[in-house]
Amino acid sequence: MIDESFFSSSPSSITGLENKSTTTISSVHSDILLNNILTRLDGPTLASTGCASTELYTLSTQQKLWSDICHAVWPSTTHPHICHIVSSFPNGPRSFFSDAFPLLLPSSDPPKLQTSHHHSSQSELISAVDIHYKNEIIYSKVQTTETLSGWFQYSPFRIDLLDPKFVVPTEILFDNDSCRDLAKCLKLSWIVIDPTGRRAANLSSGGAVSVHQHWLTGEIELKFATIMASGGNSDELAESEIIVTCGGSQGGELHVTEVSLKMQDMNGSNLSGKDSLVILKNGMVNGKRVAAKEEAGKGRYEEYLRIKKEREERKLRREGRLDAICIGLGGLVCFGLCMLAWFW
Repeated sequence: MIDESFFSSSPSSITGLENKSTTTISSVHSDILLNNILTRLDGPTLASTGCASTELYTLSTQQKLWSDICHAVWPSTTHPHICHIVSSFPNGPRSFFSDAFPLLLPSSDPPKLQTSHHHSSQSELISAVDIHYKNEIIYSKVQTTETLSGWFQYSPFRIDLLDPKFVVPTEILFDNDSCRDLAKCLKLSWIVIDPTGRRAANLSSGGAVSVHQHWLTGEIELKFATIMASGGNSDELAESEIIVTCGGSQGGELHVTEVSLKMQDMNGSNLSGKDSLVILKNGMVNGKRVAAKEEAGKGRYEEYLRIKKEREERKLRREGRLDAICIGLGGLVCFGLCMLAWFW
């Protein structure tokens, strides 16, 4: 059920150390390894370390290690409700990390659409959101969205974390360099969790894929995105669009005014809650996960824009040919009627 490929690679340095002397690691007491060495590693390094030996694998799969890593990377996971759900995952926080940490990519295989029975069994979708600026947390929230009502099923899918009248104050200076600074230093994680299927996925590209500043209000809009497979055709894609809007007065403190998520198809139309839920669940279960740098997320988004542009150009060419045919047929009909009237 869980994609273990994320944990299958080990650094050459660790492998070389183990091959050089099998007693080097074994001679170190397990308590020292567990409490003084493994606790200092990040998630990918800890996963790789477990591939070096059976003993290290046993130690590196301790739930406490992975729970601490999840809490350090995503402060929102310290929420009691998230802790309870994560503990129900097949391998606890280790499974959760393997789902939520890597970059999510659409599967090359056609999506396996859920049946209506399985679709209706999920009563809620949980969002765990964290925003960091220069590695410091500035906003963290857990929000539960019910998924069974007709309002959710047939309305455009959208999750807003902030009330329109509420803003999140920060200690960040708002000035002429804020747009460039936020594009470089603001990082976002938006993990969606299916508590029924015990799967999760991170819908953020990590860093912003685009940043724009409104010429009049000065508000800065940052867009984070992940591209996912959509429908029964592997060529059809959908975009999870996360918008973070920041504002403030010149020389004052920057504040966050909007954090929202929505889903769009390749035509730019907003998808309904029902369709979005199917796409999200397919992404959690079938999506490929790659431990890549943030630049890969932006590169994937730019590739998606190129595909959309080519698709639109093909559509315009088809419509142009259709218009030419209609004009030609209309001209022939008019010519025929004129000739008929002439000879009549």
